Amino acid sequence: MIKPQASAYFQDLSELLLQAQATGHDGARLSLDEGLNRAVEMMLDAGAAARKIILIGNGGSAAIASHIQNDLCKGVGLRALVFNEQPLLTALSNDIGYGCVFEHPIELWANAGDLLLAISSSGQSENILRGVKAALARDCHVITLSGFKADNQLRQLGSLNFYLPSEVYGLVETAHLALAHCITDNAMHLRRAAAAEVIQAEVPVREEEYV
Repeated sequence: MIKPQASAYFQDLSELLLQAQATGHDGARLSLDEGLNRAVEMMLDAGAAARKIILIGNGGSAAIASHIQNDLCKGVGLRALVFNEQPLLTALSNDIGYGCVFEHPIELWANAGDLLLAISSSGQSENILRGVKAALARDCHVITLSGFKADNQLRQLGSLNFYLPSEVYGLVETAHLALAHCITDNAMHLRRAAAAEVIQAEVPVREEEYV
């Protein structure tokens, strides 16, 4: 009987997270902190400009996209949407083909200046790549999360790209969720801090405070 080794699995996960790589649109390497800070800025800038954030992924990555969309809307207060509804997915897949299930709605909904977050463990999924190219054609900004091979196609397409050097689905997906949570948590704290400063600035100072 093979016994599960939880400690070894978690050790692998922690090491993978620390090995996460961030690159810019030109492939130049960024520190992980710099990459995460830039991602937060891109999300908050989209909100400040009344733009929206679109999230796409397949399978477990689709679940991550929906999870982060929920956090962006509820926790951060940004407009975010996903295209995971089964009627639309099955209609597009049946009538046109699965490769278009993100490309087609992005063509309908994306506007210049919107932000696309594309998540793919392999970085090679046709529908994700087509969705990203559709977003780029509409002058959207793109953040990608990928894994597996270092030269995967998705990693070459984003304005900002995060890559996990592993070919284990569970580890890559869990690390992607952790990275996404780090981004949204920091965005939430910054947005709340900014709102608190505005409220404090608007509170009139009582006369006796000068005495």
